[in-house]
Amino acid sequence: MPTERITFPGHAGHPLAARLDLPEGPVLATALFAHCFTCSMDIPAARRIAGRLAAMGIAVLRFDFTGLGHSGGEFGNTTFSSNVADLIGAAQFLAGRDMAPDLLIGHSIGGAAVLRARAGIPSVRAVVTLGAPFDPAHVEHHFAPALAEIEQAGAAVVTLGDRPFTITKAFLDDIRQTELGTALAHLDAALLVMHAPRDMTVSIDNAAEIFQAARHPKSFVTLDDADHLISEPCDAEYAAEVIATWATRYVDMKPPAPPPGAPEGIIRVSEADPEGFLQDVQNGPFHHLHADEPEAYGGTNKGLSPYGFVAAGLGACTSMTLRMYARRKGWPLDGISVEVSHDKVHAQDALPTGPAQIDQFTRVIRLQGALSAEQRQKLLEIADKCPVHRTLERGAQVATRLEEVAPLPDMSNEGAEA
Repeated sequence: MPTERITFPGHAGHPLAARLDLPEGPVLATALFAHCFTCSMDIPAARRIAGRLAAMGIAVLRFDFTGLGHSGGEFGNTTFSSNVADLIGAAQFLAGRDMAPDLLIGHSIGGAAVLRARAGIPSVRAVVTLGAPFDPAHVEHHFAPALAEIEQAGAAVVTLGDRPFTITKAFLDDIRQTELGTALAHLDAALLVMHAPRDMTVSIDNAAEIFQAARHPKSFVTLDDADHLISEPCDAEYAAEVIATWATRYVDMKPPAPPPGAPEGIIRVSEADPEGFLQDVQNGPFHHLHADEPEAYGGTNKGLSPYGFVAAGLGACTSMTLRMYARRKGWPLDGISVEVSHDKVHAQDALPTGPAQIDQFTRVIRLQGALSAEQRQKLLEIADKCPVHRTLERGAQVATRLEEVAPLPDMSNEGAEA
């Protein structure tokens, strides 16, 4: 996933640090991500969601709000409204690159911010909230012991996630005066609300209030046992999968014509788990699969093995070929099923010191319908003419080149606050 480090001016002119995660292929849509209270753009959940969306062709801009992470300015001079203004500034930056955002995604207080910012970003067609509060003043509980001092002195330094932050009375007044009911009633975009029932930071009741205040189209998806920060990789991956699938219904993502020499488009495979073997397999914006190895061979068995994909291709091609032939002949073929097994050769078997083996695919075809013996025999012969079968028997050439990539961006500033 190519990532650009960029800066753009925030609401007060301070440079805001951002990452633009880009697809390997063409950009089919653009999303803008808002992080949680005192977090940063590099929290694991944001990275994983951005990576998954980029894999399906959606560019994602995630940035640090003014005074946070690597962005300029003082956090003590910011408010909820200034965060909204930063989001609108980010959208304007993207529009200047002909990438006006189609999708807004906000985590926690960032979710409340994207709901409020939607009115100032006309290009948006869909909005997603993750563990968002219905009332931005909900964040007061993070610094409740200092509220009296803030009210009396106008500001106080509080510790959040082992880091000091200055909270001002202007910040308090702003969140207390902000209500999202009107913004939700006039959202004019599809809404996906995601929340965990056991969220101990922002209760699930907030999701119900957001959902009730919004008009259709709207959807709610539970994050089950996820914590507020969606810190578990499996929970972040699930959220990313749901967002990616849901967004295709509301965001126009028409892929360009396939490149010359690749009539079916390009299959892009990227590591989903560098510690294991899990792979993301993407073909355009609509087809996503996982490849993996069985647990017995060091994998997590979350997807077909590479040879499983080959066997699936043979079985699918066989069934399609038989259907096309029977349809053209007008034969009474009511149903087809194909079972394919492979004499497996896994990674460790393919080492140069390993024994030479010949791969064998065993195919069992079942045909339903009032077919004559002659028709069944002919269909058996036709099965051997399916294109994938012929490719496997003839063999194929694989042309490979190595392409240089930029170093991975620094992920040291991940944030850990709610």
